[in-house]
Order: sequence, then structure tokens, then C-alpha cells
Amino acid sequence: MSLPTPPTPDTATPTSGVQPPVALSLAEVRERLARGEGNAMPSDTGRSFWRIMQANLFTLFNLIVGGSFALLLVLGYWQDALFGFFVIANVVIGVAQEFRAKLTLSRLAVLNAPLARVLRRDDTGAESMHEVRVADVVLDDILVLSAGDQVTADAVVLEANGLEVDESLLTGEADALDAAPGRELLSGSSIVGGSGLARVIRGGADSYAARITAEAKQFSLVRSELRTGIARIIRWITIALLPVGAIVVNGQMQAVGGWEVAIATGAWREATVASAASLIAMIPQGLVFMTSVALAVGAVKLARHEVLVQELAAVEGLARVDMLCLDKTGTLTEGRLVLDSVEEVNGHRLDSPLGAPTGWDAALGHFAADRDANATAQALGERFAAVASLELAAAVPFSSARKWSAAEFRDPRAAGSWVLGAPDIVLGGADRRAVGAVLARTSELAASGLRTLVLAHSPEALPETEPAAARLPARLAPAAVLTFREKVRPDAHETLGYFREQGVSIRVISGDDPRTVAAVAREAGVEHVGDGFDARTLPSDETEEGRAELDAIMAREAVFGRVTPEQKKAMVLSLQRLGYTVAMTGDGVNDALALKHADMGIAMGSGAPATRAVARLVLLDGQFSRLPRIVAEGRQVIANVERLAKLFLSKTTYAILFAVVFGLLLWPFPFLPRQLSIVDGLTIGLPALVLALLPNVQKYRPGFLRRAARFCIPSGLIVGGTLISVVAYAYLGGHEPAIVQTTAVITLTLTALWVLVILSRPFTWITGLVVVAAYAGLGVVLAIPLATDFLQLGMPPLELIIVAIAASAIGSAVLDVTHRLIARAAPAGAAGAARAARRG
Repeated sequence: MSLPTPPTPDTATPTSGVQPPVALSLAEVRERLARGEGNAMPSDTGRSFWRIMQANLFTLFNLIVGGSFALLLVLGYWQDALFGFFVIANVVIGVAQEFRAKLTLSRLAVLNAPLARVLRRDDTGAESMHEVRVADVVLDDILVLSAGDQVTADAVVLEANGLEVDESLLTGEADALDAAPGRELLSGSSIVGGSGLARVIRGGADSYAARITAEAKQFSLVRSELRTGIARIIRWITIALLPVGAIVVNGQMQAVGGWEVAIATGAWREATVASAASLIAMIPQGLVFMTSVALAVGAVKLARHEVLVQELAAVEGLARVDMLCLDKTGTLTEGRLVLDSVEEVNGHRLDSPLGAPTGWDAALGHFAADRDANATAQALGERFAAVASLELAAAVPFSSARKWSAAEFRDPRAAGSWVLGAPDIVLGGADRRAVGAVLARTSELAASGLRTLVLAHSPEALPETEPAAARLPARLAPAAVLTFREKVRPDAHETLGYFREQGVSIRVISGDDPRTVAAVAREAGVEHVGDGFDARTLPSDETEEGRAELDAIMAREAVFGRVTPEQKKAMVLSLQRLGYTVAMTGDGVNDALALKHADMGIAMGSGAPATRAVARLVLLDGQFSRLPRIVAEGRQVIANVERLAKLFLSKTTYAILFAVVFGLLLWPFPFLPRQLSIVDGLTIGLPALVLALLPNVQKYRPGFLRRAARFCIPSGLIVGGTLISVVAYAYLGGHEPAIVQTTAVITLTLTALWVLVILSRPFTWITGLVVVAAYAGLGVVLAIPLATDFLQLGMPPLELIIVAIAASAIGSAVLDVTHRLIARAAPAGAAGAARAARRG
């Protein structure tokens, strides 16, 4: 998508082609609206509710699990269909998360003005001003603009009376700009001074605001390693279900006498239940559910710290970030100026009594207290107080077109005229030999990134003219040089230091002057030497050669100025091509596209509504120092979900082994679904609720799936081998199915609980209590008649109980030794695994 290039003060549209301000008639307006030339904003998010439902409901995974659930209900085995809860819960959670993201995007708006003022001609030809809905502004309408208005469509200025526009939210340029006739105004910008008329040249979907809105509204989910990894696991399991399912179904039918006998005698019903139990055991139904629980709890914790989580997966996102892109204004800085220094022209400080001109402090106090003072003059108020009794003779308010303001006093404490403004303008008419040193000094200060003004004095009176045509007084001599800087957030230095310690690279990206951006970045603690990189010289990313050149610059430079919204987006994509997981912070509409495409978009609570809507996280109080807390929560979620994944996937591994072995041996499956449910509850379900919420400050390491596989495959094979051995002993001993099933429940529970023991280390009182409760739970279940009747368990003979306990003890010992060996070997390959994950 190509956005219009934002105009700059020195590249305004020529006035020669400007149309005279003739308003449209009401009939012409109706015709344009009928042709679709209105100003309605795009509303499509690219993904309907029905498509969201389809994506989450109609999957092969849900077809198999949901089909098994429905079949058991139809056959009357509702006790064995309890696993259906997780299928329903997973679908509901998936749809709810995506639909919430869709609703958030649908509310995204760059234009917030409820109405627009336009000139229209009635049927008699008389012109009058009308207030209309923003959507009813049409092409060639004449907008009536004054201070406080938002520009509702792209327009060209026709008439201007001191008209000043603030485009900072769109372009990142912090200064208000003079909007002379012929200058193009971007929709979404704000009028901060003066008044004027402007003709609409682009509206609706073609306007600057609409183009940003349209791309920002396109539906997407946060890039989540947890979600991606779990989705990949489920895809693998789903593929395995088809061939394994065929083996299982055939094996269970053969176990009851063959297909013909099973159908003729009705034994196919029991075979169906056994097949369902075997297939459902392979599926980690609770993993998605418990991951969502862990993310939701993390989101609630962050909400208590003034962090709004727009999408649950964003909780873990920042823990994976290794590149943090920062906007300057509103993120690193508070968005206001502070006085940096005041120097007398001969090099002495002005707040020293040495050589200070009479009345300098009173004059500066007046400029600071003036009700029309701009942000720069207001910053003087912290050091200089106005003199209440100072008699004012005349004044000229500040204008971005003039770049100076002036005041004349009759009071002997500050007699004469005082001018505060841009050095090259205020001293432009003076003798260069007299002011050359001052101008050299101001250029030196400006080159360091400071905003520089000069205070000049003249014994002459201010020329008597209208403010719009104001002229400087004669005989101006420089009195002082003043420098201003943006107020860096007090928490910025500490927060950036934290990210440096964590190995996170920093890029500062702003629409302001590169020198100013570089100065602020250094003060905030960004390691950078020299001026920032001027983004106006960046190559386009539309060609392969341009992308390669851009990637090289992004890898080398750390501070960028004069960056447009599309360039911010291109920079984020470039860093992602370089292999980084990118977080982007910002508060203006100019940041929206970059936030949208970053792996993690973070908006300031005081920022533009459109920016907050597209971000994954919103810092409600705007405190930059909240980011380390988010990292900590994300790490806890990743570490705990990784532990849960190992628990659930160990079960999937041994379940697949059961299914294949019993299917090929044509043995009856040794569990009913309800029996597996109780084993899962003791070994996985209830412990998972606790493990998912435990504190965990382990640093993020790439390779979640690799580590999970390295743990769960040997665990599953050992647990599965132990159970198969005990069940084979029981079958060969000629025991009843209920006795075999009970023996299998005891063996599987005791052996699988040792997997929980390994994952709970190092023990705390909480994890120790969970493990003890899980072991005790097995004894409670076997001791309560109501539970054994519901589960259809029978008491095995002492011989089988001893075999089950002994086999479980041996299996647990083998598990422990195996994982100690794996843990000892893991550090040697960790660095290589991290590099491989980074390349991937």
C-alpha cells in the first residue's frame, strides 16, 4: 500500500494551481455522494465472524475428537464422554480471542471529529457554513478550519490567516507547521492556530487517514511461539491419528471376535468405546486450555499494573523480543520541552550577575507567562517568573511563520523591545561581524540536537503594524542564547539499561530532526555516537536490491530521524528479515503501521485511539518502566507452559505407543475413557492448574518444541513400556478385564506421576504438596466404593498389585536416570540450538 508523502514546510504545493474558493451547491454535493465521492472510512477488518468460526471449528482435529464425543453420547456412554468439555472450551477460547481482536480493530479510527464545517451554496446561490457528518464531506468541498479542528479529509489550503497545523501524530514531526495557501493538509492532522479555508482533494478510502486505517485494520494475530508450537504439535498428532486410528479400530474389533462377530453380537459397542479411549488418550486436549488459563492469569496480573493486554498471547510475546524499536516523543520523552541552559552572549551564564543586561529575567518571565505562549516559551516558566507590575506597551505573539515573538516594556526594569526567536531570523538583519560569534554558537548547539533560541534587545519601539505583518525592531543586539531539550522520562535510562542487560538491541525511530533524536537517545541511555541517520536518504524496500540495502543500514544504525509512517513499517519488516523478534512502541498514528507489523506492538495510554486499537499491549499510565514487568510475566508464562507441554506430550507419546502395540497385538485396550480421565486428572489435570501459575523467572531460550520433544519422547516410551509389560503379564495370567483395567490404572498413575516429580523440581512447598496430593488421590479413588463403581474398577489380587508397584518403581527409576543424563548433555548443545532457532 502506498501512502501519500507528507508535505514539508519547504515543499508546499505551488499556489499557481489553487482553485478559487467557490463552494459546491447542495445539488453537486448530492451528486458526489451518489457517485461514492464521500468521506466514509473503511470498516472491513479482513476476517468475518463466520470465517473465524470456520477456522476454529471445522478442523480435522475437532472432527476426530468431536466425532468420538458425539458417538459416545449417541451410544449412551456419557460417562466416557467427559473429554468433550475440552473440545468445547478450546473452540470457545479460540473464537473469543480472535473475535475480541476483530472488535478492537473495528473501533480503530484516525478521524475522531464528530462533525466537519464546510461552505455550501443553497438553491439561490448564497454561500453559508454547514456542520455535516465527516462521512458527508465530499470531493471539492471547502473546509472551514480554525484552532482545535481536526482536518477530516486531505485538502489544499485556499486561504490562511495565521493557519498552523500539527501533524505530529501522523508524521512524528513535533513542531507546528505554517499552512500557507497551496500547502496540502493531511486528514487526521490538527489545526493549532489561526483559521482558513481548504479544498478537499482526497476523501474516503483515498485519504491519508483512511489508507493508514485500512492497513491497520487488517486482521492478524500476535506472533506467538507458544501458539505456533502447540498448533504444530496438534497438526502432527492429527496426521498420526488417521493411520493409528485404523490400527486401533481394527485391533479392538478383532479383540472381541472379529468384525462379523462384533456386528452380529453387538460387541462393536464395547470395541467402539475402547477405540475412542485409545484415540482420545493421544490428544493433549487440556494443553490449549491450560495455556489460555496461564495467559489469562498473566493478563490479569498485568492489568493490576496498568497494562492492558489486547490479546492473551501478547503476554508471552515481549519475553521473546530481542529488538526494541522506540518512538522518541511520548515514549522516551514526556512530550514536553524543558529549559536546558541560558548563556550570555559573551560566554558567561545569564543567571550570574556578571554583565547581565537589565531586565533579562523579567522579559523571559513575561514570555513564559504569556497566555499565547507556545510550548518552548512555556518551558521558561520553571526558572523565570513573570514580574506582575511590569508595564507592557506592545506585543507580537509567536507565529511559526515568523519564528519569533516580541514584547515592548515601558517599565525601566526592562525598558525597550525584547525579541525571542530563531537565531537566524532574529539576527538576520544585524551586522554579521557583530553577531557572527553568536550565530556560530547557536549553530553548534543546534547541531548537538538542542532546540536553540536567541533573546535579543533593542532600545527602539516595536513597529506599529498588524500582528500578521509584524516586523522586527531596529538595532537588535543579542542578549542571551537559550537552549531547550525534550524532557526524557525519568524511568527511561533504567528501563533501557535493563533491556541491554537482557541482550535486547535498541533502535530509536522518530519523525523529528535526526540530531534532536540522537541527543535524546544519548540522554536516555542509548549507546550511540554522532548524529542520527536521516531517513529521507533510506532506500525503498520495493525492490530486492533496495531491501538488501535497507537491511544493511538497519543492522548498522541505531538512531533514525525524519522517518515517515511507511518507513517505520519498512524498518520493522527489515529487522524481522534480519532474524529479530521486534517490539515497537509508539503513541501517534504515524506509529500505527509499524505497531501493526511488529511482533509486539506497545502503545502509550495517552496516545492516539488508532494506535491503541492496533497495539497488542497498552501502557495505560504511559509508564515506560512497565516493560520489564511485562517481560517477567511473559517469561513466567513461557516457562510454565513449556513445563505443561512436557507433561501433556509425555502422555501423548505413551498413548500413541499403547494404541499401536495393543492394536497390532489385537489385545483389548486396558482402559475405559472414564478411567483415563481419572488418571489424567491425577497425573496432569489438577497438577497443571498449579504448575501453570507458579512464579518462574527463567530467561527465555528459543527451541520450545525441541526441548519438549527431548523430554516427552523418552518419558512416554518409558511409561508406555512399563504399562505394556504389566498389562501383558495380567492378560497372560488370564485375569478379568476389570482386574486388568484396575492394574493398568495403578501402574500408569504411579509411573506417570514420576514425570510430574521430575518437572516439579526444584521442589517448593507448593509443588511438594501437589505431588503428595496426586499420589494420595490414587489411594482415595481406590478406597471409595462410589468411585470404583463409577469407574468400573475391581480389586486386583495382591500378586498383581505387587507387580504393578514394582514395575512402576523400576520405571520411575529409569525415568529419573534418563532425564539426569539428558539434562547433563543439554548445556553442551544449548548454544547451537539457540543459533538454529534464531536462523529459523
